[in-house]
Amino acid sequence: MTTEATPPARADTPAAAPVLRQQVLVLYLDGSALDSRVVGWSRYDGTGRTSPTTGDSDEPPYASGVAALRDGWRLFQAAQLIPPYPGHEYDVSFLKHEFFFERLVDVRE
Repeated sequence: MTTEATPPARADTPAAAPVLRQQVLVLYLDGSALDSRVVGWSRYDGTGRTSPTTGDSDEPPYASGVAALRDGWRLFQAAQLIPPYPGHEYDVSFLKHEFFFERLVDVRE
């Protein structure tokens, strides 16, 4: 029978490492600037604590992208600015000013 000794805990290491999960917030703004008004949004929760769905609220979670930054969300992707083709400036299509934010949450808390 073989036994392995457990090494003693070091004084400079935390008792337990955080267990991080990602939350994602997608904001569609009415312009390319982060301080533009939110016109659409989606939320995704990797912690499993909530199950948000599209259209589950009449009010956006934030008034602008800057408001999300101030609340601790980190911006990690913004849409490319692609000008419309001549003659198509007023075509209705997808929401093009899409910004992705993330927040890392310790699920042990």
